[in-house]
Amino acid sequence: MQKAERFTIRHTGTVRDPFGAYEYDILDGAVVIACYWHDYRGEDHGIRFADGSDEVLPGRRSDFVQGGGPEPLALSAVADKWLVARSSRWFHRNPCER
Repeated sequence: MQKAERFTIRHTGTVRDPFGAYEYDILDGAVVIACYWHDYRGEDHGIRFADGSDEVLPGRRSDFVQGGGPEPLALSAVADKWLVARSSRWFHRNPCER
């Protein structure tokens, strides 16, 4: 039996320009705690937490998010650990602005 992951990721459903950023919600259970984005190549990516703080993430999209296209989206083990270390940022649980 596999351990259930704490965080999940899903597409926001926003319409984007052909070379625009892809946007996702990151959830802790059923609560959106952050908005994650990456450019169309996956080279530039960042996150905006529910408290309004932003971070540009090191590496590429594939270091943080796995799957996409025909594969289901999932956060990497590195992303899960990184989010746990920053969990105090969404205690106020304000929705992410778009």
